[in-house]
Amino acid sequence: MLHQTCDLGPIRAVTASITATPQGCEAEFRLDGHVPAIILPPPASPERMDNLWKTTCFEIFWQPLGGTYYREFNLSPSGRWAAYDFDSFREGMRDAPVDAIAIACSHDEYGLVLKASIAAALPDPAQVALNAIVEHPGGALQFWALAFPPGKPEFHSEACRQLILER
Repeated sequence: MLHQTCDLGPIRAVTASITATPQGCEAEFRLDGHVPAIILPPPASPERMDNLWKTTCFEIFWQPLGGTYYREFNLSPSGRWAAYDFDSFREGMRDAPVDAIAIACSHDEYGLVLKASIAAALPDPAQVALNAIVEHPGGALQFWALAFPPGKPEFHSEACRQLILER
């Protein structure tokens, strides 16, 4: 769903799926709409990088059921990525250990598909959030998630973690 404070803009729908794997997880995100009317980061070396969420980006939040610890993955259409661990809500942020992240992204005028394969230790069962940030020309951002807490868009909120996954 699109956050209530965001205008619809050129992207009309976002869909996402995730599967737990023995190595970590695999995820797919789709944007449907007029892709040339959004800002996409240019292709880049597939490496860890901070602040990917400042432009079009996809996110996974992974939290063991019953715990306060969680892991955040940022996946850019550029091929770059980030992974962070938190002890609790926005507390104790640090780089998360990751064995490998592979991102494949393709798009045309009408849609974009990003597929990510993540090799990292991910506890289960877990509650998971799948989010998207879409940048418009001029810098406006759209926020998409499975659910939002009341108020401003806050992807770190447990209210966004609507999926339960286990291997």
